[in-house]
Parts: sequence; C-alpha cells; structure tokens
Amino acid sequence: MNKHLIQKFQDLWQRFMGEVELPLVFYYTDNPATDIKIAEKPKGWRCFVGDLAKVRKGQSLAFSDDTISCGGGKRYLGYSSKPRPGFEYFLSCGNADIEGERYKQSPELVEEFLRNSPVTNFSGKYIVFKRWDKLTGSESPDVAIFFAKPDVLSALFTLSNFDRKDLHGVIAPFGSGCASIIQYPLAESAQKAPRTIMGMFDISARPYIPENTFTLAMPIKRLETIIDYMEESFLITPTWDQVKKRVEKT
Repeated sequence: MNKHLIQKFQDLWQRFMGEVELPLVFYYTDNPATDIKIAEKPKGWRCFVGDLAKVRKGQSLAFSDDTISCGGGKRYLGYSSKPRPGFEYFLSCGNADIEGERYKQSPELVEEFLRNSPVTNFSGKYIVFKRWDKLTGSESPDVAIFFAKPDVLSALFTLSNFDRKDLHGVIAPFGSGCASIIQYPLAESAQKAPRTIMGMFDISARPYIPENTFTLAMPIKRLETIIDYMEESFLITPTWDQVKKRVEKT
C-alpha cells in the first residue's frame, strides 16, 4: 500500500478525530513478515473477536486454521466451508442434544440464512491483522475495520454515504461478529460500488469488546475513495466541531 496514502489517512484521522484509535486492517498471505507474531494455538474454545484486542493495542498477529478454535471463526475467516453439524439448531431453538442460542426463530430460517450468506474467498495460509500505523508500503490489505463509539461511528456512517446516490452506503446484515468484519466486507470487495458494513451486534461477541463500541468495516478500495473527499465533507464544518469536542472528552 502506498506509504503516502497510509500517512495521509493517519494525519486526517488525527486532525478530525483526535486521539481516537486507528482502524485495523487484514490480508491473507503464506509468508508473514518477521515483525508479525504467529498467534498461539488456544488451549480451549476462544472467541476470535477477543483476540483482536491485542491488535488494537498495536501487536500485529497472524492467524491460521490451527490457531482459531471457534467453529464460526474458522468458517467466516474462510478456513472451513461447512457449518458444524446441527448448526441450524444451535443458532435457533436447540434440540435434545444442542443448547440453542435463539438468535433465529427456527432451524428452517437458519438454513435459509446459510444459503444466502456469502462465501469467504482468500488465498494464503495466514490471515494477518495489523493496526493502521503498523502498515508498511509492501503490504496490500483487503479490509479496514474501525472499532468505534457512537459519535465516531456517525462520522464513518456519513462518510460512507457522502458520494452515493442510493440510500444504502452502509448495511448491517445479520451475522456473527467475525462475519461482520471479515466475511461481509470481503464480499463487498468484489462489488463495483462496495458498501461498508456496520457490525458487532452479535450477542455472543459483545462480551469481548468494550461497551458502547461497534464496528464499521469496509474494503480498502472504499476507504481509499473516502480519504480523497474527507477534506470536502462535513468534517470541516462547525457542526462536526461540536461533536468532535465530545469525542475528545471521551
């Protein structure tokens, strides 16, 4: 990725948001660079979203099929193409052998949901996650992920709609926390006019992120477009200055 673009966004982000955390990015590769730590294999089940807390603090991590213990995480990151046996009951009402999460009303609705879900296409043994300021010019990330509180999320939402004629520059499809930051934005990468994904509404993932925090994820090519018009958007108005004061206090 162009070093000038990396620095330009970082400068604009600080100018308009202050000391708000930078986004994460990810990409797939067979050979992670030496500055990237290979994630340890978990001893038991562990939510993948929780592992990203280290990346948000600045540690670059590479995950593989072996280092992701959650079945959903494996699927939405692309390491497994099939859901676990009985998943239609697990996500809905359960049965004699499976306790249901009750996120869908019936197994039939879950089956329909799975038929309509995108497939995660990728190439590479590892998926690398980095914070934006850790990027180098030799890397080509696929997606940017913002962990944001409501005021910052409102800015990202508005930026995502700034240059669009339609009403749906941002979508919030049903899915797991990792689907909302990996599977769905990857699918949007293939679209001519990619949308951004508002997410982390997954009740199972909520305990692993701070309260009042949600995500907005977008293909890198969408972020590159947004960077170009940030300085002509609402961010330069007194209206945003009012909100920014509150952002800076929190």
